[in-house]
Parts: sequence; C-alpha cells; structure tokens
Amino acid sequence: MGNVTGDKVLERNDLDAAQREVLSRFAQRIEQLGITAPAILFLETYKPLAFLGAQFLWFAQPFLSLGFSATDVREIAHILEVPGGVESLIARLETTRTAKPARRA
Repeated sequence: MGNVTGDKVLERNDLDAAQREVLSRFAQRIEQLGITAPAILFLETYKPLAFLGAQFLWFAQPFLSLGFSATDVREIAHILEVPGGVESLIARLETTRTAKPARRA
C-alpha cells in the first residue's frame, strides 16, 4: 500500500497506468531540479486555471516537444483537463518530497 493520500486522489480521478507513470516521472524531474516547493505553491495557487493551462499545453505542444517527450506533454495536458488532475499532481509531488531523505549539513 503506497501513500494513502496520493493513491486516493489518483483513484478518484481514474487515471490510467500510463498517466500515473507520467506523473511520477514529472514529479521526479521537478524533485531533481529542486523546485518541488515552488511547483506545489504554483499549482495550489493556479488550480482554478488548470483547464486553461491544459489548453496552453495543447497549443504549445510542438514547441515543448523540442525539450520534452511529445507523449508526456499530451498526457500532462489530459491530466490537467480532468477535474482533480492538479490535486493528483500535487499529491505525487508531496509524496516525492516526503520520500526523499533529509540532507545533513
């Protein structure tokens, strides 16, 4: 059994295995960049505009495909279009952040 909060959000949105994998890769990439907290803050702040963000991804897909997988861009756009998709992404980011061991100074 994984993270209860994240799993419940994902189950509620009926995301398929490919979408959950895309969310995991996206969350890991954000963690690698060290911007998990700003990403969560941004997503929480602009949650009501998620559908518009998805539409922007569809529009910008040809340009974003230069740096990202076209399949991943499409999947993220689909996830953002689903009600509760942003919550799933936030839950995955929080899971990634809490799973990371604390660094010692």
